[in-house]
Order: sequence, then C-alpha cells, then structure tokens
Amino acid sequence: MKTPRKSDLEVGKGRIIRRFTEQEARQLVREWIGVYAKNAEGANIEAFLWHAFSSGAFPSVCKREAELQYAEQVASEIVVLSNDRVSALLTDSLPTQCSVSDYLVFPKNLAWSMAFTHEDGWLGPYFAKNASHDSLVAENIRRSRDMQRKALEAERAKREGWL
Repeated sequence: MKTPRKSDLEVGKGRIIRRFTEQEARQLVREWIGVYAKNAEGANIEAFLWHAFSSGAFPSVCKREAELQYAEQVASEIVVLSNDRVSALLTDSLPTQCSVSDYLVFPKNLAWSMAFTHEDGWLGPYFAKNASHDSLVAENIRRSRDMQRKALEAERAKREGWL
C-alpha cells in the first residue's frame, strides 16, 4: 500500500477542523507514546504504534469490544494520527474510516486511544484508556457541552439578527 502524503489524510465522517504540520504531528506522537507506549520496550512501536497494544505493553481491549467502547466516547475535537507519524488532523467526530489503514484516534487530552490496523479483525482494532480516563472524559464531556451551547447561542444570535 502506498504511504499517503500528508495532504492525502482524510476521514470518512466528520468535518476536518485543521491539519497539523509535520512538526505538530511528531509532537502528538511523542505525547501519545508518553501515555500509551512509555513501557513498550521490545514491542516494535517503530514499525506500528499499535504494537504497544498488541504486545500487551499497555492494557487494551480489541476487536468488537474495542469498537463498542470507542462508539461510546464523547469529545468535541478528535485527533487522527497516521502511523507515518507526520500526518495528523483534527476532526469534530469519531471517524470510523480513514484514507490510511494504520492510524490512531484520540481526544486532544489523550483520555483514550483507538488504534485501527491493517490487520483489522486479526490484530485490532484496539481501544485503551488513559490511567486518568474518568477525569479526562469528564473534561471532554464538559468541553463538548460548552461547544454545543455556544453553537446554539450563535445560531440564535443569527436568527434574531444580533450577528
């Protein structure tokens, strides 16, 4: 499979809020590794970041259970990070399709992570929770509600002619 160029990274659902620069994508990789792969020695995350999960270096669930837990997540801004480590974007909903076969999905605060793999059905997908999952998810829910409230207020302001 051809490795897509940065501009080729697309998701099948949701609006792309922004595309990260290569430097920003590399920083996202470092942050993700700091949470999900800091103890992944020998897991060969150099090849595929999701090896942190398939190797058991970080606890996760896989296949159907991963999909079920992923579908329950709430966040207003979702990072999609290609395994190429230089392509990333921010979207407004949970993607279930992407233009690359190996990618990570997580909220900006890394409360959880979903790893989609080219081995889907055999190895993956994987879903993992940050050690501070509950408080980070609560933060994501608050942020999502605030953004929804602001959008409704802006819509009303337009309807009333205030904007």
